[in-house]
Amino acid sequence: MRNLTLYSCLFLFALPVVAAPGVDALSNKDMVGGLKEALIKSAEITVKKLGATDGYLGNPQIKIPLPESLQKVEGMMKKFGMGKQAEELVVSMNRAAEAAAPEAKAMLIDAAKKMSVQDAKGILTGGDNAATQYFRGATQVQLTQKFLPIVKKATQKVRLAAKYNDFAGKGAKFGLVDAKDANLENYVTQKALDGLYLMMAQEERAIRQDPVGQASKLLQKVFGAL
Repeated sequence: MRNLTLYSCLFLFALPVVAAPGVDALSNKDMVGGLKEALIKSAEITVKKLGATDGYLGNPQIKIPLPESLQKVEGMMKKFGMGKQAEELVVSMNRAAEAAAPEAKAMLIDAAKKMSVQDAKGILTGGDNAATQYFRGATQVQLTQKFLPIVKKATQKVRLAAKYNDFAGKGAKFGLVDAKDANLENYVTQKALDGLYLMMAQEERAIRQDPVGQASKLLQKVFGAL
């Protein structure tokens, strides 16, 4: 019986393995079309979530805090009259990010539509966040330019913005605050973009992990081939 079992196992291992079709079996049209559909869907969902009230503030993963270096010198913040208003400043920073988020939609969709066949293959065979990295490379510079004036306008409504910049700027001179964090608008803009790409990566991962659960037949076909 033991020999029979052994022979049976050897026979099974000798059988040809039928592999999944894989990316190479997809037509360029299906591959690029399915991926563009996935990226556009991911962008729309992400922007809608982040642009809503508490899109940033209510999400612990991407809520924008005071810079870590500024938190370490909270005693000095109080000296500059910022201690009691610290939470108000945090709220204003996150509201500014929420106001800027909707501006990302058109640019992200445009980047998806311009994707080449080579880009598509690289994304499909890349890691769980390959599409998000493509988006970051294609849009980060332009989105920074787009977000910054919106963030500036939002923070101008908060009287603490000038105090923050003044305090953080002085702190940077003495090495108490990182130079990149010494300007409120630049700091909020960068954190807003970091949060945007993080949420997009999560949407991308969900599509990759459950292609069958996607409503689109094309998405099922393309991501099911991975």
